Amino acid sequence: MSRVGKKPITVPAGVTITRDGNIFTVTGPKGTLVRELRPEITINVEDNVIYVTRPNDEPRNRSLHGLTRTLLFNMVEGVTNGFQKNLELVGVGYRASMSGANLVLAVGKSHPVEMKPLEGVEIEVPAQNRIVIRGIDKEKVGVFAANVREQRPPEPYKGKGIKYEKEVIRRKEGKAGGKK
Repeated sequence: MSRVGKKPITVPAGVTITRDGNIFTVTGPKGTLVRELRPEITINVEDNVIYVTRPNDEPRNRSLHGLTRTLLFNMVEGVTNGFQKNLELVGVGYRASMSGANLVLAVGKSHPVEMKPLEGVEIEVPAQNRIVIRGIDKEKVGVFAANVREQRPPEPYKGKGIKYEKEVIRRKEGKAGGKK
């Protein structure tokens, strides 16, 4: 049995869950999320607790069991607390700024890179070398943060680039400059 899938999800006060067939709508203080889940997995909502069960131990149903529970948990967590990713820019001249709702990056390219946020994603630039990405949908926050990081991933020799706040960059030693 899936260890993740077995855990019940406690629905906090102020969060409502509605179901229309396989389509689940979770509404909370921060907003509303809608997701269609697989019909093979049984989902029961009883007294503000969600239970996820699977019909049998086939490999496909076993993998969907934990996934379905995690997706529902992330929806509940998103509408109550939201999600956040912090990025850091490391390098001389690397900086971020806002132009209206768009993020503008100067990361060593011949032109500034302007990125429009996904729907439901908020961007904040508290300092020139820090970017904070927030939203209620964990998937959208993660995808946008990955797209920003992709503009200049950190390199292993000097550590320059865009990295997640607590990401550790494995550093390499440069060329050996010995004589023949």
